[in-house]
Amino acid sequence: MELDALMLARVQFGFTIAFHIIFPSITIGLASYLMVLEAYWLKTGKRHYYDLYHYWIKIFAVNFAMGVVSGLVMAYQFGTNWSYFSDFAGGITGPLLAYEVLTAFFLEAGFLGVMLFGWSRVGPGLHFFSTIMVALGTLLSATWILASNSWMQTPAGYEIVNNQAVPVDWIAVIFNPSFPYRLVHMGLAAFLVTALIVGASAAWHLLHKNDTPAIRKMLSMAMWMLLVTAPIQAVVGDFHGLNTLKHQPAKLAAIEGHWENKPGEGVPLTLFGWPDMQEEKNHFALEVPRLGSLILTHSWDGQFAGLKSFAPEDRPNATVVFWTFRIMVGLGFLMIGLALWAAWARWRGRLFESRPLLRCILYMGPSGLVAMLAGWMTTEIGRQPWIVYNVMRTADGVSDHGAYELGLTLALFVIIYFIVFGAGTVYILRLIRKGPATQDPVPGGPGETRTPARPFSAAPQQRDGHEEPLNRDKR
Repeated sequence: MELDALMLARVQFGFTIAFHIIFPSITIGLASYLMVLEAYWLKTGKRHYYDLYHYWIKIFAVNFAMGVVSGLVMAYQFGTNWSYFSDFAGGITGPLLAYEVLTAFFLEAGFLGVMLFGWSRVGPGLHFFSTIMVALGTLLSATWILASNSWMQTPAGYEIVNNQAVPVDWIAVIFNPSFPYRLVHMGLAAFLVTALIVGASAAWHLLHKNDTPAIRKMLSMAMWMLLVTAPIQAVVGDFHGLNTLKHQPAKLAAIEGHWENKPGEGVPLTLFGWPDMQEEKNHFALEVPRLGSLILTHSWDGQFAGLKSFAPEDRPNATVVFWTFRIMVGLGFLMIGLALWAAWARWRGRLFESRPLLRCILYMGPSGLVAMLAGWMTTEIGRQPWIVYNVMRTADGVSDHGAYELGLTLALFVIIYFIVFGAGTVYILRLIRKGPATQDPVPGGPGETRTPARPFSAAPQQRDGHEEPLNRDKR
């Protein structure tokens, strides 16, 4: 692949969106997790739910801020680097992004302040309502963004007028063929990301002898979530694959490393190998006969289109998507295995004492993010060479910039992102390392003049030369 202006524009957008997608996925999962923690606190009055809420809301706040910043940078690139795409599809993608701002972002922004700073300044019912609204806002945000991106994958409900895509049926635009599958798949991915991060945080503290009721509850909730969500994600992924086979057959052929059908034979499942785009074959292939047909057509000898059925210029890069898909699926099976191991340890009363299990949970902490990024690469690279599938080629959507300008801005992005978001990530890890501290629950109420919580604090507070207890809300 030559590093021309087109490739540099793709790399730049891919780099910025890869950073951005991390933060919203954590935000979606943590917002729902905070909602559950506050609900249990209000229902049971148990202290560890209160402590966990105040522990994770600090991490949520920092992560939310980084998500907003990275999202703004990414959005500007539609105008700077992809102006022809914006001109062609702006009548559809523009309103969808505007709806995201007018509904989801305004909902989050409207209640985020109460959620972060209003614990002891409003009643418990209003504060819980604010937490619910923020959680709902994160899910709404994902809905609109995925509606826009899914339309690019499986466009529907439009007509082309004067070389522009014009919406004629907004229901069909939003609920395009791949949207339901991708929305559920991404939502479950966000919950898995959060469960693995929460579980890894608890495992780290238990391995370092910080064994408290809050830490134990954190690990227990994370493993329950993993046990429920990971198998469901596998089933949803299978339905998503069938949808891809129907609407994006070239992508599916690249994912499977399937080049051509043999008369009268089922399609094997290629477990491992190296698809060669030039020679149009797989090197070092390890195959299971007919299993590809069984999975994708649900028949022993069913066949589907191979890459040779498509013109060379219409084929996605099978070498890349073949492996990104297997990274995602492989990590998914490891998650299911970890969840079953944790369930067995729980049944034996060893969930919090088994050091091999705790180490495995700790090492699996980043796996949700890695699997999500691998899945995103499979989806986006598998769509190529189309920016709007079978409608507009990626090469026709890029702005008229030279390779020098794009290379320079890409280098600046890399430097600035690693400095800014690297510092933010270090700060989040520092917050996680502190662990949940015992809080002083105060019901609060309207009109009470207390000092609001300090959700961004990761260091001891000072007053009159004396150090206050770490992570304690000042009232």
